[in-house]
Parts: sequence; C-alpha cells; structure tokens
Amino acid sequence: MSKEISLVTGGNGHLGNNLVRLLLSKNISVRTTVRNRNYQASLRDLNCEVVQADITNALSLKKAFKGVTSVYAVAANFSMWAKNSKTEIYDNNMQGTQNVFDIAKECGVKNVVYVSSVAALDFAILPAHVDNGYNKDRRNWYYNSKNDSDKLALELGKKYGIKTVLVLPSAMIGSEAYKLSYTNNLVYQILNGNIPVDTNVTLNWIDVKDVAFGTYRAMKNGRNGERYILSNEKHTTLQESVKIASELYPELKLKTPKKIPKCSLYAVAGLMEFWSELTGKEPQLQRHYVAMFYGLKQDYDITKSKQELGFNPKPSKKALIDALKYLKNDWVAQKMD
Repeated sequence: MSKEISLVTGGNGHLGNNLVRLLLSKNISVRTTVRNRNYQASLRDLNCEVVQADITNALSLKKAFKGVTSVYAVAANFSMWAKNSKTEIYDNNMQGTQNVFDIAKECGVKNVVYVSSVAALDFAILPAHVDNGYNKDRRNWYYNSKNDSDKLALELGKKYGIKTVLVLPSAMIGSEAYKLSYTNNLVYQILNGNIPVDTNVTLNWIDVKDVAFGTYRAMKNGRNGERYILSNEKHTTLQESVKIASELYPELKLKTPKKIPKCSLYAVAGLMEFWSELTGKEPQLQRHYVAMFYGLKQDYDITKSKQELGFNPKPSKKALIDALKYLKNDWVAQKMD
C-alpha cells in the first residue's frame, strides 16, 4: 500500500464512503473523518484510519490533516431545508470550506479535490456547462452555499498555492448508503409509491460509484483551478422514473404521478411552508424550489470530464435501475446488520 496518505472528509457519507472503498481498491493509504464516532457502520472492516473531526471546527481538522498529501474535500451539509437555513446550511458550508483550506495550507497539503455540485451552475443556459458561470437565483440557501463555496475553494486554492480541482456531481444514487441521502431518499419514495403528483422537476441521475471514480480521476488528471461536471448528459422526468420502477417491479402497482399546474404547486407549497413554520418540520415542497426548477431540463455538457478525466458514467436509466434494486433488496438488510 502506498505510503502517501489520502484524506477523505466525511467517510461515512454516501460519496465519501464509496470514494474510500475505491481508493483502498487502488492500494492507496486512506484516512477519513467522521463527525460522530458512534456512526461508523459504513467503515466497518475497511482498512483505513478513522479520525473524529468536523469541518466546521478548525481545531478538530489538524489531527486529520497531519502528514496528508492529498485531500478529497467531500463533507458538507447536503440539505435543502433547515430551521435556520442561513446558519445551518449556508454558514456551515462556507466555514467548512474556509477551514479545510486554512488547515490544508498549515499542514502542507499539496492537492485538494473539492466536491462542489451542479447546484453551482447557471441553469439559464442549457445544457449547463462549467464555463457558463454560476447559478444567479439566490432564493435557496443550499444553492447559495454551493455557488459561494465553489468560488471560495478556487480563490483559497490560488491564494495558498494548493492545486485545487473541483468536481460537480448531479443527483447521486446507488449503493453503500448507510443512511439515505436526499436523492437516494427520492428513489426510495418512488419505490414506496409516495410520489402523488409530478412537480415537473427533472432529475439527472448518476451512480455514486461513477462520481467516486470521477473524483479519483480528478485528483490524478484534473487541471489546477478547473471545474468538472460529474453527471449524465440527459435528464429523466419524474414520470419516467416512476415508469422505470413500475416496469421493474410490476407487483408494486405504482401509479404514474399526474402533472398539476404551476400555480397549483405554488399554492400547495405555500400551505406546506405555513405548516412547517408551525411544526418545525421540513416542507415537502417550497415555492422558491418550484420557481427555480419547474420545467427545467437538467441536461449537462460533460465533454470536458470525458476528455480530461476519462469519465464515462453508466446511463441514467441503468443508474436508476441499479439504485432501485439496491434500495429494495439490500438497503434494509444492510441497515439492520
């Protein structure tokens, strides 16, 4: 095994865990961070060093970064809603990015691959491309955090003289999910028939293992200061997604969700937001989300990733089928293990 240590922050998260497994398969020495040592089931029996650290706590990162050559900055708050979204999502993601680069500089880290998101792309120009700029819609604190932390990572990498490469995944789904991510949970809802209406919001499904591979290749072949989209080229509608699940599991008798007018969605979302204010629970739909994504075809230009990283993901339909099979047959058993 290589003597050089690669650090993966957030090793018990969906992408982080898949990335740790991939690096180990490449005979790379791996250290990874977890916020809470009580949640390490996903790292059981893996030959990697586990350090307790929180990216929002600079002091906790120093032990994790000591002696590390390369850092995969994966850990972040991937939430679309919080009781105080500005503080819990935006501020935490920005502070986490600042801390990662500050400690990387202090500890002599040479290379950082920073995991951003397609949320940091300009959706006004489709198919979206990394050179099109950033998302100009500022109504969602998660999307704001990805826009601004993406820019901050590039600025700090240049300031500190650290080779910095950014990867921007789309809707990651698939295996090694010891807890359901936002996007895997959507697939799980499809399986359980919990998609009553079609919100006319499209998805760009991508297998998390393909994202892990693209992230690994970004460390090896990515150019300093560049951004790479890790997605499929074409979107999948919600109706198409339910149809794929229905054809795969006809015994579930899944019903195709019906589209409803945008104005009706606004009204429903408004009621859900009002109920959220009373209960403190996340609304299933928000008005600004409808405004941002209703009818948007989430297609991406991944030519750069293909040419420079050798990124060649499985098709979106295959990624969804594999995720459906995993969540139906393996996830519950794995969770109970």
